[in-house]
Amino acid sequence: MFFDLEATGLNPVHDRIVEISALKINVDGNEEQKTWLVNPGCPIPPETTAIHHISDNDVKDCPTFKELAPTIAKFFASCDIAGYNIIKFDIPMLMEEFIRANVDFDLKSRQVVDVMNIFMKMEPRTLKGAYRFFLNKELEDAHSASADTMATYEVLTAMLDKYKDREYTDNKGVTSVPVQNDMHQLSEFSFHNKNADLMGQIVFDEEGKEVFKFGKHKDKRVEDVFRFEPQYYDWIMKSDFPEYTKKVITGIKLRMGGKNIKF
Repeated sequence: MFFDLEATGLNPVHDRIVEISALKINVDGNEEQKTWLVNPGCPIPPETTAIHHISDNDVKDCPTFKELAPTIAKFFASCDIAGYNIIKFDIPMLMEEFIRANVDFDLKSRQVVDVMNIFMKMEPRTLKGAYRFFLNKELEDAHSASADTMATYEVLTAMLDKYKDREYTDNKGVTSVPVQNDMHQLSEFSFHNKNADLMGQIVFDEEGKEVFKFGKHKDKRVEDVFRFEPQYYDWIMKSDFPEYTKKVITGIKLRMGGKNIKF
């Protein structure tokens, strides 16, 4: 059984499934595929709709997962499970939904195959793996600074050629061709987030405000945290954070009119 699902977000505890599709390969080779749209019982964030193109209006008249759970469990009965990135995302999300629906879905008796992990292990996301993938040859003297520097240059050159016309759609639904011989485009595309510090522990949100990406205040704006919990600044400065991160934090505190800053 191959399956994939779409959800309101990535958190199995708080988010809900909005679509699930399953492809059953029977022992005689026959294939059965079923797809269900699911009413999550909560709004679908616009940024999530931009990714999977399922809106509140699409699912408003659809059954909930609890209503569908017995049918889905029956279709999955006696099947091993395969999918892409299912170990980290799809299976945890699916199991949470079954538990909330009071449907006993036995996972222990099934073999689980995650195609993404096979891909990652066979094509490791290392310089050596990239060299093999893009240049179709082995990197000699890997981890020699000189060899790694030259290999990185060769890999980027090969990427520019391979992806020069390849379009990419970001999580806002904006489509572009970002891998071109343009330093600004390459720099922007190289980062998962727009970092305020070097380690990515402080990033900029869509409005250009600094946001924590660690700890108990993860995803909260730095200024908001310092405004309501000023002692958090002192904790950061006394803790084992990179000096550059502390410098950025101090700059924010000073910008807010901070007093008695300790360096």
